[in-house]
Formats: sequence, structure tokens, C-alpha cells
Amino acid sequence: MYNIALLGAGRIGQVHAANIAAHPLSRLSTVVDPQEGIARQLAEAYGASVRSLEDALSSSDIDAIVIASATSTHADLIERGIRAGKAVFCEKPVDLSISRVNATLEAIKGQENRLFVAFNRRFDPAVAELKRRLDAGVIGDLELVTVVSKDPGALPIDYIKVSGGMFRDMTIHDFDMARFILGEEPVRVTALASTLTDPAIKAEGDIDTASVTLQTASGKIAVITNSRRASFGYDQRVEAHGSLGTLRTENVPKTMLVQEREDGVTREKPLFFFLERYAESYAEEWKEFVRVLKGEVAPAPSGEDGRKALLLAEAAYQSLETGRTIAL
Repeated sequence: MYNIALLGAGRIGQVHAANIAAHPLSRLSTVVDPQEGIARQLAEAYGASVRSLEDALSSSDIDAIVIASATSTHADLIERGIRAGKAVFCEKPVDLSISRVNATLEAIKGQENRLFVAFNRRFDPAVAELKRRLDAGVIGDLELVTVVSKDPGALPIDYIKVSGGMFRDMTIHDFDMARFILGEEPVRVTALASTLTDPAIKAEGDIDTASVTLQTASGKIAVITNSRRASFGYDQRVEAHGSLGTLRTENVPKTMLVQEREDGVTREKPLFFFLERYAESYAEEWKEFVRVLKGEVAPAPSGEDGRKALLLAEAAYQSLETGRTIAL
């Protein structure tokens, strides 16, 4: 049984708490959050204690920490957790600054196998099966990857202000997805973007509509399309096209109900919220981290995966600013 300290009792922390408690080999032991009332409420729900960060890190009965706190705290908590001898599960990103990410990875050099960066979408059952079949050669040689990721609506402006921009906050998931499916590193990045959904986003200097094209040295191409507005629901689709055919994931509907009448055929809209759409992926992601704790697999996604996704985000911004394709 692995004892886990959860750092951050907010929305995503609550998701991780439930998955920790549901796994037969992990136990939510401690909750750490500066808002003690929220921390205590979550801890009581799972029979955990509330401790200070210092107590959690110094405690010999804590095997791993889960970092679900604000992005600005991630890099420091990773370093402190590793120094304390804990395994670390960290929500993306490691940091919004590539120089800070580089410094963190340098600080934990030699102990990289303790850090797991939580790009949960790799663990979506449909995506995982797509990757398995792709690697098995079902569609032959991979040629083109398409990643469609659209939010149902813009996030609050207070969040936009601290998000680091859409490429670092939203598209970073898609950069990781593209790398995961391509199986090769992109060497060229081209980006186009606009602000079309909300003048308040434009006022903050951010974007809400984008297309990014990646190309590997062998010529494989990945195309990512993003929007902060999809009126019909959370639009999340991935396609891998190869020499023998195509593998594609579809949106997940609220129910599988289909109505067929003379005036037309209708089916349910996609799930509206990311926590519903990716509930299974979060659970599968935690199962994978337990396998890391058991020593069965190396962390994947790793800290280096987090760094490379952020590098692609930086290159996309550079392409956007210069109007040129950026060579990596």
C-alpha cells in the first residue's frame, strides 16, 4: 500500500483523490492546501489527515506526492519532493518558463525516474488503443496525424490572465498527443492563430482559435486545430492516417441514445466538461503511476516529455510572431 500526499485540494486535486482512494494499492494519507477548510473537507472524505507541506515532505510514511496546486508552484514542489526522496506525480506543465523547466530537470538529474508528468489524454482508452494498433502496424506506415481539440467555451478571464497563453495552457496537451502518436520528434513548427470568440481574451493579448502544423525529419505531419468555442460540446478527436488506412477516435456522447424518425436521425451531443470526458483517462493515468511506484515501468510521460511539449509551444509562439516556419 502506497501512502500518498496530495498537494492541492481544488477541482483536479479532488479527481486525483478519488482515483488514489479507488486503487487497491494506494491510500490518500495526507492533504496539503493553504485553504485549510477545503483541505480538511477533502481529507475527511477519504480518511486522510491535513498536514503542512513541510510535515508531508519530511514524513517517512509518505511514498509519493501528487502536485495538483497552482502551476507557479509546480517546479519548486517537484524539486522539494525529489530531494525529500518521494516519487512525484505532477499535473502539467512543469512550469510556464522553459528556462525554469530546464533548471528543474537539471536539479533532479539522476533521479528523473521519480517524476511523472500528468498528460492524462495519453491514457484515454480510445487513444491508448489507437496507439497500440498503430504500433502493431494495422494501418501500415504512419503519414499524417490530426488532433482536434476545442473547448465548449472560453475560460474565465481571471484564469486566462495567469494561464501562460493558449499554446502553453491548452495546446500543450495536443503537442504531447502529437509527439506520442508520431513516435518521432517534430523538427518544424508553423502556427496561425486569431482571437475570434471573446474580445476580453484579445484584450489580454491571448488567442482563442489556432492551427499548428508539425513535421518530423522523416516527413510525417501532424496538424492541430484548437478553439475556445464549440457550441455543441467538448470536441476531442484524434486521427492517424497511414499507408493502409486510418485510425480515428470520436467524441464521447452524453449517452449512446440515437433517435430515428422520418424527419431525421439525431444522437446525443458530446460531453460538455473535460472532467467528464476524461474521467477514465485520469483513472488509467493513476494506475500507470502505481506501476511506476512498483518499479514495473519508467515514468511516461516524463519530465523530458513535459519539456518537449513546452518547447513546441514556444516554437508555435515564435512562428506566430514572425509569420515563419520555425526549425527546431
